[in-house]
Amino acid sequence: MQRILLNSLCALALCGLSFTLAAQGACVLDENGRAVQPGTGGPCINTVVSAVPFLRINPDARGGAMGDAGVALSGDANSLHYNASRLAFAEEDLALGATYTPWLQALGLNDVYLAYLGGYKKLDEFQAVGASLRYFSLGDIQYTDVNGMSTGTGKPNEFEFALAYTRKLSDRFSASLTGKYINSNLAAGQEVSGVVLEAGQAFAADLGFTYRNDDTKNNNAFAIGAAITNIGSKITYTQDTVRDFLPANLAIGTAYTFRFDEYNELTLTFDANKLLVPTPCDGTDVDCDQDEINDKSPIAGIFSSLNDAPQGFGEELREFTLSVGAEYWYDKQFAVRAGYFHEDQTKGGRRYLTAGLGLKYNIFGLNFSYLVPTSNQRNPLDNTLRFSLLFDFGAQQAR
Repeated sequence: MQRILLNSLCALALCGLSFTLAAQGACVLDENGRAVQPGTGGPCINTVVSAVPFLRINPDARGGAMGDAGVALSGDANSLHYNASRLAFAEEDLALGATYTPWLQALGLNDVYLAYLGGYKKLDEFQAVGASLRYFSLGDIQYTDVNGMSTGTGKPNEFEFALAYTRKLSDRFSASLTGKYINSNLAAGQEVSGVVLEAGQAFAADLGFTYRNDDTKNNNAFAIGAAITNIGSKITYTQDTVRDFLPANLAIGTAYTFRFDEYNELTLTFDANKLLVPTPCDGTDVDCDQDEINDKSPIAGIFSSLNDAPQGFGEELREFTLSVGAEYWYDKQFAVRAGYFHEDQTKGGRRYLTAGLGLKYNIFGLNFSYLVPTSNQRNPLDNTLRFSLLFDFGAQQAR
């Protein structure tokens, strides 16, 4: 039942986000002992699959313009997606943000989108709290049975609500804890093989850490961030004992800011991400038991994901995605951004350039980002303009 629902999710184009299933589990070993696709001899495609992949969609137009990097950037209203511990170093006392991301716009769909609301409030110079709401609409869907007969229509959707607390543990180091509630309503009320589907629900937590050093001698800033996100219960859409993993993720990032003078500022950033979800069997190991992998607990799945790739350490490294980005600010009012995202072809093959602009006046900010694919792997955000609105209510006091 769970596999049926995941395949339905892929049919709705969410699989374009992070994985391709066409050749998964059907690889063979060639004469040199390398895992390849049968017939073509191409690289073995063995992507990591999880439920509710909407949790990994980047909702931030600022980071989206920098190759989806953001773990070590300065704190803002969208920090909870990357690393909530960034908020401890935020300059403003209070900030709110709203982002709208069209999904599959290149296919002419207007009712599939991601909406995101985020914000934070600093309690004092050491503590801050944050909250966010992520909503993913999959538009109007016509449900059918196995014979292709209509069983009604629906509006499948998913959402996540998160609350975060962050605190400075020293002048340069902060930590955060985020709690989440996740609801995935793909086909509630529909019946499959005599089983009535229901909305999937799960609870999860994030841990974040940031080290930030503002060099008073040359006025530059260096930051390192790390976060483990979506650590939580598995999710099911029925009363079945088969449950699926959440997209737990390890992110590590660094950023360096050059403050040339009071008007000109340049930040360079780099992120590496890895899904902490067990790697599926690729068909080359007869001893690999997919049912045993699926039955692992969430924590066991996280730990095993670090050393379970069928092709060894080299395949583990290929499961990392890499992001690099740059952000230039003039007079803290106008920003130009660019970046690049890279994913190995055997793990999804997403590769794209990003660019964007940022404007800020008084308490109001506006960010735009645009994505241009550089590989044959289609992306749901191909040639799509995303935008974020930001309101920094502490900025007016600071001026």
